[in-house]
Amino acid sequence: MLPVMMAPVQRVIIAEDNALLRQGVVRLLERVDDIEVVGETSDLPSLRTVVDELDPDVVVTDIRMPPTRTDEGIQAAAWIAADHPGIGVVVLSQYVSPAYAVALLAGGTGRRGYLLKERVGDVDDLAAAIRKVAQGGSVLDPSVVDALVSASRTRPVSPIDHLTSRETEVLGQMAEGKSNVAIAASMVLSERAVEKHSTSIFSKLGLSEEKDLNRRVSAVLIYLGEGNHTV
Repeated sequence: MLPVMMAPVQRVIIAEDNALLRQGVVRLLERVDDIEVVGETSDLPSLRTVVDELDPDVVVTDIRMPPTRTDEGIQAAAWIAADHPGIGVVVLSQYVSPAYAVALLAGGTGRRGYLLKERVGDVDDLAAAIRKVAQGGSVLDPSVVDALVSASRTRPVSPIDHLTSRETEVLGQMAEGKSNVAIAASMVLSERAVEKHSTSIFSKLGLSEEKDLNRRVSAVLIYLGEGNHTV
């Protein structure tokens, strides 16, 4: 008989200043066989400390925590991307805010998730998001995507319609969090060709005046807003 392959256990830190909600999330995840909560914290400074000490696979963090209760979850994601790029981040928010999603994805879409807190009650949704970001993928809450879709429907003509099929394919790979080098390898193109396609995409989407990083994020969100939910 062949041995049964067990799913890898994802080591998770929970960052949430509401003690009741934090304990609720911990108890929910304790029921999931392949997820282990290895640490808890309630503010950004202590989150930095425990991440350095415990090196988890994924951080599940509130978007607003002490000390300022503004965008600590986004700050944490940016710091983790810079100092611990192998760690995934799932941000929990009570706000359907595309602006927060843009900020979260500013460092790339890989290993990033954005869920509304109302989804936390469904442990399957939360566990699935944790697994996906741990594996390098991305998760956007359906409500956020719906908000983007609703906004796009107010436009008489979608800017995505102006892209060639090859440009659309390149944009789809951007949405998967791939760099230009990775896109070139996947599509069997030169990196220069990918750069030219990217420049054309940004121009057609009206993003030519923004910084390159913001252009990539904005282009991906427009792509997602048109119903291209590949991440």
